[in-house]
Amino acid sequence: MDTLGIDIGGTKIGGAIVDEAGTILHRVFRPTPATDPDRIVEVCLEIVHELTGIADAGAVGVAAAAFLDQKREKVYFAPNIAWRDFPLKARMEDVVGMPVRIENDANAAGWAEFRFGAARDARSMMMLTMGTGVGGALIDNGVLMIGGFGSAGELGHIVIEPDGLLCGCGNRGCLEQYASGTALMRIARETVGNPELSSDDLAELLIAGNALAHSALETVCDAMGRGIASLVAVTDPEVVVIGGGVARAGSVLSDLIQSRFLAHYPPAALRPVASIVVATMGNSAGVVGAADLARTQFVTEA
Repeated sequence: MDTLGIDIGGTKIGGAIVDEAGTILHRVFRPTPATDPDRIVEVCLEIVHELTGIADAGAVGVAAAAFLDQKREKVYFAPNIAWRDFPLKARMEDVVGMPVRIENDANAAGWAEFRFGAARDARSMMMLTMGTGVGGALIDNGVLMIGGFGSAGELGHIVIEPDGLLCGCGNRGCLEQYASGTALMRIARETVGNPELSSDDLAELLIAGNALAHSALETVCDAMGRGIASLVAVTDPEVVVIGGGVARAGSVLSDLIQSRFLAHYPPAALRPVASIVVATMGNSAGVVGAADLARTQFVTEA
């Protein structure tokens, strides 16, 4: 049976009917009323009503850019939405009349890549998203790892530079300060010497083979390679998937990260290690992953 996925972001809420193969059959968007938690639930209900008026769905999966409890019932807080100890699962089930699975948005995206995307042939994978920050997801032997308190997979907050740049999490030297899309733009502007450089400008320079732009990309890829080397020592995935806005660079990005990862991980000369690939699900990953997690938990079990 088809299921319904909802992806709640800081600026928009996307909803979709998704089939068993991970294909989006119908999709809608609404602006996020980020300062009103109750209104967010109402908007989600509007999306559910619109989509179930088109096709049946057996369950709802919700991906949220938020910290969730281990039982996947409550949102502790969200950086860009006014959620604090908010019982999202119960509130959603009260209004939609179907089982609801909630999940962190990076985990949902990682699950989509694992089931239908770049890691669909693997049993274990790690995903890192290079966007505003660095998000992450871990899957081992087909199981999404959420941790004892629900917050596993915050991979962007491993420390790669002791006493380094201050991070939004309050620590210093976190991976996301050196390997995110934000970090790439900061480093590129400094390296190229243009404080007004845009992401489109940087893309054009990279395509043109500009040495300074390429140096900035190499710096970021080296940081990501160092981070992956530490993470691989702990998790040993078959595949590392790179997503987020920077992943639009494609194989240029993944090849650079792979080479820097191998340089920072000497055991690679002695045993098999993860291949690094670019995500393939794009902006659909959140809704597809959320819908499939709901199917896995409720429809398959039923």
